[in-house]
Amino acid sequence: MISAILISRNEFLIVLQIGLLGKANVGKSTFFSAATETSVPSGNFPFTTIEPNIGVAFVTSDCACKHFEIKHDNELCVNGTRFIPIKLIDVAGLVPGAHEGKGLGNQFLDDARQAEVLIHVVDIAGTTDIQGKPVPVGTHDPLEDIAFVQDEFDQWFSDILKREWDKITREIDQKRAKLTDGIAKRFSGLGIKDYQVQDILQKSGLISRNPKEWNDSDIQTFAKELRKNTKPMIIAANKADLCQDLDVITKISENVIPCSAETELLLRKASKAGIVNYSPGDKGFTISEGKEILPPQQKALDVVKSVFSKISSTGIQEILNKAVFDSLNFIVVYPVEDETKLINKDGVIFPDTKLLPHDSTAKDLAGLIHADIAKGFLHAIDCKTKQRISGEQKLKNGDVIKIVSTLSRG
Repeated sequence: MISAILISRNEFLIVLQIGLLGKANVGKSTFFSAATETSVPSGNFPFTTIEPNIGVAFVTSDCACKHFEIKHDNELCVNGTRFIPIKLIDVAGLVPGAHEGKGLGNQFLDDARQAEVLIHVVDIAGTTDIQGKPVPVGTHDPLEDIAFVQDEFDQWFSDILKREWDKITREIDQKRAKLTDGIAKRFSGLGIKDYQVQDILQKSGLISRNPKEWNDSDIQTFAKELRKNTKPMIIAANKADLCQDLDVITKISENVIPCSAETELLLRKASKAGIVNYSPGDKGFTISEGKEILPPQQKALDVVKSVFSKISSTGIQEILNKAVFDSLNFIVVYPVEDETKLINKDGVIFPDTKLLPHDSTAKDLAGLIHADIAKGFLHAIDCKTKQRISGEQKLKNGDVIKIVSTLSRG
């Protein structure tokens, strides 16, 4: 049961952050509650979420115990599936003109800047208008919502650059900065790196253009590509179970997954109450043995079955996994302190997991564990092959690694 995983959620050191965004009243808070098992205010009106809700959700991967064919007692391993904590931020509802400060726009964008990947929750059934007010099913085009949210982000990036463009060109003229450095400096608050700016400049062909010759269209094109590459977005097609058909999903060019946050939340609660056997990502559920089901409970579970007949799962776990493993292309690595027993100093087997970018090295892993360990790094050991590896060795998904260092954690 997933509820067992939540016991010590506050003990985790979370470094990866995912942002939930979208217009008001599309189910962001329900998605958040379902993913984190944390109660937050929700309601059928705009701006239910004022301050950002922050909680711990989990992505899933095969646990290393499968490779070694061993059993271990770890609350984050459920039948060989490892639950890996990430931080989820549910920010205030978005309205058109947010980049100009309308609604809660400034706060929204400031909260969203913390996220490394974004999940755009969309009312795919079209039951809310552009302002987030309820309308009959199918009377609003969800493609309009997708376009407006992306446009708000693109305009935000573009405005940042336009405000500073004269300064950037002067710095280049005075040889105090290069184009890449000048742009990256303006986006440093969003965690954007020099190499990401350089990559977009080269791909767009703007690297060879004199910055003084850039027009508004050039800036907007660059800003849009920078946003797409540094703040990747997954479309969570929420309320998919309410759609008469799901053909609308085929019209969305971005990564899109149909989902029902309300169904996931119901199943999480039922599982926690011992009514059903269900784990996030499952394509169904079973009634707990010997459990008496009351008529209202049976009615709710019948609704859940109808949802599964329309979409293969609730979609929530699939969306989280896609955001981390596909959009960000992260890998899961298991650091241990004993390469033979696969334990830490307390004797816990596979005690921890780390999420790293796909091209990370053994020394990168050492730095993520502790700066002192990286400073005294000597070499690492691949526990699957028993081979010694260098600090520059690139890691693979599922690697189990021991770091050998002259320094221990401070």
